[in-house]
Amino acid sequence: MPSPFVSTRIEAKAGQNNYILETGRLANQADGAIWIQAGGTVVLVTVCTQALEVDKGFFPLVVDYQEMSYAAGRIPGSYFRREIGRPSEREVLVCRLIDRPCRPLFPKGFRDEVQIIATVLSADPFHDPDVLAMTGASSALTISKIPFLGPIAGGRVGYVDGEFVFNPSSDVVCDQSELNLIFAASRDAVVMVEGGANFISEDLIADALAWGHERIIPLLDAQEELREKVGVPKIEFVAPEEDPELVAKVRELALADVEAALSVVAKLERKEAKSKVKDKLLDAMADEVEADPALKGKVKDILGNLEKEVMRQRIKSRGVRIDGRDTTTVRPLTMEVSALPRTHGSCIFARGETKSLCVATLGSTGDEQRIETLTGETSKRFMLHYNFPPYCVGEVKMLRGPSRREIGHGNLAERAITPVLPSADEFPFTMRIVSEIMESNGSSSMASVCGGSLALMDAGVPIKDAVAGIAMGLIKEDDDFIVLTDILGDEDAMGDMDFKVAGTKDGVTAIQMDIKITGIPADVMRRALNQAKDARLHILENMNAVLEQPRSELSKYAPQLIVVEVNPEKIREIIGPGGKNIKAITGTTGASIDIEDSGKVSIFAPSLEAMEKAKEMVLSYDQKADLGANYNGRVIKIIDCGAIVEILPNLEGLVHISQLDTARVENVSDVLKMGDELEVKVIEVQPSGKVRLSRKAVLLEEQGETIDLAEYSRPAPRRGAPSGDRRGNPGGGDRRGGSGGRRR
Repeated sequence: MPSPFVSTRIEAKAGQNNYILETGRLANQADGAIWIQAGGTVVLVTVCTQALEVDKGFFPLVVDYQEMSYAAGRIPGSYFRREIGRPSEREVLVCRLIDRPCRPLFPKGFRDEVQIIATVLSADPFHDPDVLAMTGASSALTISKIPFLGPIAGGRVGYVDGEFVFNPSSDVVCDQSELNLIFAASRDAVVMVEGGANFISEDLIADALAWGHERIIPLLDAQEELREKVGVPKIEFVAPEEDPELVAKVRELALADVEAALSVVAKLERKEAKSKVKDKLLDAMADEVEADPALKGKVKDILGNLEKEVMRQRIKSRGVRIDGRDTTTVRPLTMEVSALPRTHGSCIFARGETKSLCVATLGSTGDEQRIETLTGETSKRFMLHYNFPPYCVGEVKMLRGPSRREIGHGNLAERAITPVLPSADEFPFTMRIVSEIMESNGSSSMASVCGGSLALMDAGVPIKDAVAGIAMGLIKEDDDFIVLTDILGDEDAMGDMDFKVAGTKDGVTAIQMDIKITGIPADVMRRALNQAKDARLHILENMNAVLEQPRSELSKYAPQLIVVEVNPEKIREIIGPGGKNIKAITGTTGASIDIEDSGKVSIFAPSLEAMEKAKEMVLSYDQKADLGANYNGRVIKIIDCGAIVEILPNLEGLVHISQLDTARVENVSDVLKMGDELEVKVIEVQPSGKVRLSRKAVLLEEQGETIDLAEYSRPAPRRGAPSGDRRGNPGGGDRRGGSGGRRR
């Protein structure tokens, strides 16, 4: 039995980073297992397959990605202190990054169950595990028995100070790079793109992909070297061949009907027409299907291929698409802002038969989303949530939590809009957009970008510019590549590419590309980017005609905001023991209050009246007494040496017994009692904030004397000390009529 620690290791350098691909060290009972490492980041990727007794009619590929807290030396923050439950949005998004480039590279017709699991075992702050997981998945598939048309490799391209950077660290991506472009590529072509940018030109993105493609070649070489050393024979798989006679018969019976059905413009009517073609075909072949039940599935597959052939040939030969458009025309646009009466901002955006209802909501900083990651807890002040209910495509399904597709589409739209948002200093609100897809016939995520941008403007959010998005398609017939603008759902399903590009008039802010073929040439990608730019500018022109700039004022239903500054030493008093005071303020006013250590207090309130009340209550804990000013106060406590008088809400001072009257006072209770109201003068404000008050000074002023506050700043003499003032107070004392005792 071989030692469990015998392994095969390949090292490669891509860009400025060194990579390790190793197998045989862990998970040796999987069909393929790869330890991939860069710096201190390690990802274990395993692949397993098993044959299914019943063909499910599709390729059952499952991809899972999990970030273990121990990888960063942390204990999970959940109640159970373990990684359980549903994956985080980050994990879902990385699953999609692995799935999307790998899925098209399995042989057509392969239906065995395949599972890819990528587990982050160790993580440093400099090497992001997402691109390692992509390359690791390809490596594990490449050395396994599973048929796979790879290898591919994943990479990230940044753009810092006019230079491209390969696989930059996360802090560089966040703080310095104008581009965050994740891609996967084979030796010949790019097969997947996902990323965001700060108004980057289409040509620069194309250059970035070409530059990044060159950098991943060593990772492809390493995978092929590893396959030569430890790869096992692939499962013998022969794609099922179609019966030429059956194909010919289906074509003869259904071709004319398919051509007619694919000329129906409306989606649901076209769907019904296609269904009737299928029913008519099966009726015509009822005897054959009854004799061989398996024939029914084959007939459906052939019919699907015939539909695909008719659509693609019509575009290639005549340049005419299903709905009659040419290859570059955008579907009709309609937009309506302020569609909902009580929301902060709203927009109904329709492009053809795709329609999104986008709703913008503003909240306080306390509404930010808290996210636990390997690098610690972070927060998001902008969220875009995308919902795809079953009614938007006329289906019946159980409502569940957001699917991986919904999370991915929402993240893409969120990434597209983020670069135009105002900074937290300019606009300290938390912002949320919800895109409810009302109708779907292709490119609903890009409708969410357009509608979300208008909803923010309708809410009065001072975004820098409007953002629009468009989905591009591709038809590859022989050596011809035909790029389609604004694809329909059927063109997505029967085409070869779904390429989404979003941005402003100044450049691209988000991009996502998936293809169903082994790759597309760089010049075709560049053409698709420039064709997308023309469509985007057309959409932006129409959006500006509806709402050219953000509204000058927030919705009256949006939270009211005011920012006040308080003494940082007063923060504890504002909060109160166990949060008692702050809870009282929020409970009374309904406001949300955020306090920073610097003393900056942001008050978010549901109305102007509530905001003013909350402001008054907050500032009551930070009252400042003006030296020399007179206040009407109330006695709240009697002590031996004087009285405590509240002169402002939550601000009190000491009236020393020597300052109670112009005459000597033996007992405080002879002059004052609890609850008495009196006028006092502020004679000293100490650096600690303590306030000394004098009733005597007020009485002297009433008698026409001028008060010298500097004289009052001298401490009073002890009781019984020999002195005699010029007013003849018995027992002496200074001019203030001091009756002795210590200053408080």
